[in-house]
Amino acid sequence: MYIEKIENIFKSRTGKPLGKYKRYGVMILLYKENGEDYIILEKRALTLRSQPGDICLPGGKIEQGETPLDTAIRETMEELNVKTQDINYMGEMDYFISPYGTIMYPFVASINYMPDNFSKDEVHSLFKVPVKYFIENPPILYEMKIGPMELSGFPFHLIEGGEKYNFSKGSMPQYFYAYDDYVIWGFTARIIKEFIELLK
Repeated sequence: MYIEKIENIFKSRTGKPLGKYKRYGVMILLYKENGEDYIILEKRALTLRSQPGDICLPGGKIEQGETPLDTAIRETMEELNVKTQDINYMGEMDYFISPYGTIMYPFVASINYMPDNFSKDEVHSLFKVPVKYFIENPPILYEMKIGPMELSGFPFHLIEGGEKYNFSKGSMPQYFYAYDDYVIWGFTARIIKEFIELLK
């Protein structure tokens, strides 16, 4: 009774992460000036409801019908006020699934000029950091502990061992780059660190 239905469901199905995730596409945008290669970064507008003033890569939430790359390019265009033809797409990096229900899809591209007409609604300011700086200055590492913290109301009676159950615990690396007056940390620092590791 169920075998035929199961076969129909799974014969053309492709896997995806279990659970519901907020999905974002972001762009590592490179720029060359006087023979030096830079990564362009944003300081988020101070009026934004989420993470005002944080340092981030161009990018945003994936909308219905978009691929992660579509989003990274669209958001780069909207935030920096650049055109599609200005963006020289290079390729994709590994994506990052956070323990906070977020998937980040990073891509790599370059642009031939430093944008100066960015969207003031989303971006407080733009700045560039030499790629060489990230290569020569490893980030500060802090291991953030993750695991069950609030267990009041947990149905311990349903599991072997009850309140003495040995829950899995782990840690998530948090990286920090200090450059001039800016601190680059969180998912942005994690993505940049992985990018630099690929270069090395």
